[in-house]
Amino acid sequence: MGPAPKPEGRKARRNKDAIPQTVLRWERAEAPELPDVEVEKDGQLVEFVWPARTRVWWQMWIDSPQAEHFGSSDWQYLLDTALIHARLWRGDLTAAGELRLRVAAFGATPADRARLRMVFAEADGADQGRGSSGVPPARELYGNLRPINGGKSAEGGSA
Repeated sequence: MGPAPKPEGRKARRNKDAIPQTVLRWERAEAPELPDVEVEKDGQLVEFVWPARTRVWWQMWIDSPQAEHFGSSDWQYLLDTALIHARLWRGDLTAAGELRLRVAAFGATPADRARLRMVFAEADGADQGRGSSGVPPARELYGNLRPINGGKSAEGGSA
């Protein structure tokens, strides 16, 4: 028979979400251009010139598959990240760690995308399910193999 179930108000799951989920209305946002920025240098405001490498990096994010899922706050965060990218490409190597953390949140590397559970939808159709190497799956290669009964070779040893 077992013990009686607990009353509804006293039940507790160990895997219960600590914080309830908030569902947001999705709104895709267009990528902004890198803005004209003035920075203070020796007490004077001077025009900030974006490094060419940062302009290429920014366009890469605009063209990325992830960009179709960016909202306005994502683009603003990425815009702040562009300033960090510019610092790095101007020689400030202390910016590298913060840049890596920030771009990881957007799925910059294969490892980042795996951690974020991102996959490329077109990849499945393009390679007919053969994976990125183009090699047929193991079931296709070895699916007809069957074990030999007995497991012994003709010489008396194990197979």
